[in-house]
Amino acid sequence: MMKRLMAVAAACVAIAVLGVLAFSEPGASSDGVQLTRQADGSVILADLGGDAPVLDVFEDFDCPVCKDMHSKVDTTIQRLAREGKVKVVFHAVTIFEDEPMRSNSIRAAAAARCVPEANWLAFRDELYAMQPAPHGVASGFTVAELAATARKVGASVDACVTSQSYAKAHLAETAKIPLEGTPTVLLDGQMLGPEAFDPVALERAITGGVGVRV
Repeated sequence: MMKRLMAVAAACVAIAVLGVLAFSEPGASSDGVQLTRQADGSVILADLGGDAPVLDVFEDFDCPVCKDMHSKVDTTIQRLAREGKVKVVFHAVTIFEDEPMRSNSIRAAAAARCVPEANWLAFRDELYAMQPAPHGVASGFTVAELAATARKVGASVDACVTSQSYAKAHLAETAKIPLEGTPTVLLDGQMLGPEAFDPVALERAITGGVGVRV
């Protein structure tokens, strides 16, 4: 049992990436801080016309360590984004190869692609709250549960969720990202370590100018 838990932790916690994804900043005008979904499914919380550092957050909704990081630093990340101090890019990925984790992750991420930007952050919170447990054993994130959760946060997207319309697109985008584990957090293209789990250290890194602007 201990070996299995250690393996799960290693799979989730590995913070490594083989390449840096460029952040596309359309236009120079500022429309204020808003949530914007990109063509690849990533979601940006930022003033796109600003000059803040970029924080890329790669997360698997079935990863317990991602849930832990979310509980510790998400409030800080969102506050800094709304203050215009950082551009946050949320990337939902599927890192697991084994079942039931892989299918859990795919269903959740595909459902999240269905949810409008206005409801997306609330839906993301609910996904982590309902994460299947125990990890590696429990199946969850059923399409019925996900559709009901979308309605709970104000999005009526049942057909999209239950048909898993975005599952193939999600897997195709995940395949383009050379991750070794989740969560992976990059600040201006540079990987963060333990500070990604510490709200004080993370805010210091962001506001202190750690990283090279891209």
